[in-house]
Amino acid sequence: MTLTQRFPFRTLRGFAAAALFAAISAPAFAITFGTADGTGHPEVGSMVIKIPDQGVFQWCSGTLIAPQVFLTASHCTAPIAQYLADHPDWQFLVTFDPVIDTTGTTGTFYTGTPHTNPLYGTGGQNDPHDIAVITLDSAPALTPANLPTASLFDAMKADGTLNGTRFTAVGYGSTRDSMKKGPQGIDSSNVERQTVDQGFRFLTSAWLTFDMLPTGSNDSGGTCYGDSGGPHFLHVNGAETNIVAAITITGDTQCKSSDKDYRTDSPSARAFLGQFVTLP
Repeated sequence: MTLTQRFPFRTLRGFAAAALFAAISAPAFAITFGTADGTGHPEVGSMVIKIPDQGVFQWCSGTLIAPQVFLTASHCTAPIAQYLADHPDWQFLVTFDPVIDTTGTTGTFYTGTPHTNPLYGTGGQNDPHDIAVITLDSAPALTPANLPTASLFDAMKADGTLNGTRFTAVGYGSTRDSMKKGPQGIDSSNVERQTVDQGFRFLTSAWLTFDMLPTGSNDSGGTCYGDSGGPHFLHVNGAETNIVAAITITGDTQCKSSDKDYRTDSPSARAFLGQFVTLP
């Protein structure tokens, strides 16, 4: 299986064309075999780029985990400094609006400071340390999500409860509503927060991997480009919680098969997050 980061599908040079495409395209159905979220997960937001005379464009997803701390992926924050150096008039912002205001005139946007994990990229695939936060300059009037306790999923695996556990992915990324198409079936024009439930596949020291096949017993969806940094919420006793089990990082290129996501309960994730939030 080829894995690719759930980073923005469209290039920066394609923003103007993408905005035009978005304006004339029919609304997308879902995150990936999912549904529009509406106000279901108000603590989940999007990183966006505001470009003068072009508008606002979706970049990555993320979650409020403290009054002024937005959790996302390091591969989302690492390029920011270079982009701003090259384009001083651009802005990277965070919004929690269910539908992103692409004009930048009526939406609610927050400024902040990105903090890329200094270990990002040093651990290879075993542990890429692909976790970051943005400390917001002001606090949204929202209830933050929670983080899991240390090594929660190792304990669940050991006691046999992890198999069969469901999770909910949320994000603003590209969409797919058909298994019959390749990459051309991916709609990159989405600006709406969306959600889908998914089943557990397997666990490693740094990764939680989820099914995203909507057929058969799997009955799952998943993420696609632009969902990077977004949460996968844990279900307990058959009900969704606000515990962020993992953040979207990568998956198969065609957004059809699986999500491979960075655990938030691991020692390395907690070592980074503990600098910004009080850990459970």
